[in-house]
Amino acid sequence: MDVSQAKQEHLLALKVMRLTKPTLFTNLPVTCEDRDLPGDLFGRLMREDSSTIKGAEILMLGEMLTLPQNFGNIFLGETFSSYISVHNDSNQVVKDILVKADLQTSSQRLNLSASNSAVAELKPECCIDDVIHHEVKEIGTHILVCAVSYTSQFGEKLYFRKFFKFQVLKPLDVKTKFYNAESDLSSVTDEVFLEAQIQNITTSPMFMEKVSLEPSMMYNVTELNTVCTSANEGESTFGKMSYLQPMDTRQYLYCLKPKPEYAEKAGIIKGVTVIGKLDIVWKTNLGERGRLQTSQLQRMAPGYGDIRLSLELIPDTVNLEEPFDIICKITNCSERTMDLLLEMCNTRSIHWCGVSGRQLGKLSPAAFLSLPLTLLSSVQGLQSISGLRLTDTFLKRTYEYDDIAQVCVVSPYTHDES
Repeated sequence: MDVSQAKQEHLLALKVMRLTKPTLFTNLPVTCEDRDLPGDLFGRLMREDSSTIKGAEILMLGEMLTLPQNFGNIFLGETFSSYISVHNDSNQVVKDILVKADLQTSSQRLNLSASNSAVAELKPECCIDDVIHHEVKEIGTHILVCAVSYTSQFGEKLYFRKFFKFQVLKPLDVKTKFYNAESDLSSVTDEVFLEAQIQNITTSPMFMEKVSLEPSMMYNVTELNTVCTSANEGESTFGKMSYLQPMDTRQYLYCLKPKPEYAEKAGIIKGVTVIGKLDIVWKTNLGERGRLQTSQLQRMAPGYGDIRLSLELIPDTVNLEEPFDIICKITNCSERTMDLLLEMCNTRSIHWCGVSGRQLGKLSPAAFLSLPLTLLSSVQGLQSISGLRLTDTFLKRTYEYDDIAQVCVVSPYTHDES
């Protein structure tokens, strides 16, 4: 949309054109059978048409390119390029010409001019050309403001400007989900799985060049979007040609694990934590590149209460009525020192070995201790380990831990069939 500010005639003319890649020319083939009235007329016309491919005239695609016929769509993450030309239409020599191009968005005004210095003079039928580029980082209404100031040969200072309004659309719809993982030892390991759903909401296909997760300083990331082939090379789960058709959705999966220096300190990873941000790069028709980075993704870390009980060692399978060992890790997640007392309560199938009601001593904030325990099961099958009780003698507060882990209990005896 072009809105001119002044009605008076100026000595200079301003032309602005958006620079985009051309598109492939498409024709509409019309054919008929030889016995029909037109006979071979349509076929002869298509063979003589310079826009068709020789030998494949009935295909819609040709060998020619079409220049843009309109402003077109601009999407977030693409690079907006424009050609600006100021032409001297008069028969006078114009002096001190200054061309300025600004881009007004909903939140800021950006100067896109390559040079802010004035041109000394411009002779008749000569022009000043400039090409501006800007990576679009906001959606909504944008206004390109082109202003021209100059001095006539009579010393009169003149000024005019033009406005070019366009909309920036959103190319992708990105949705994220977080999942907390359970470890093989059935204790929370602080691993986080991120599922990113990316949908192409444009009208043309996209080639997804890169979709990566840049983790925050607290996490290491593992990408789970490739499978190992026989040659030990990672192959994308989406195939070799990573195209995303209009309105199609693709799901990407990432695993984030806290770095050791953060995982060992209780209380650091709690509340709202920053995971990282997604970096998406794509290409459209004829290789036009676009890039989109999300804002920092955040999640609510699971709460462990004042005391966190996890398992460092536990067997997968144990024998019926035979003692087995486990190692518990007790972490003080509170901001106060605790004096802990351990109680072990038997269940229908699980029986603890050792002294119940023993003192574990004082545990400082963010500190942990490893506690080896022995128990046995009197029932076969998949059994849940329960019955641990920790009491803080300072506050007389008891913390109960049931369904800590599961073990498979099998019978060591075999019966011979006669």
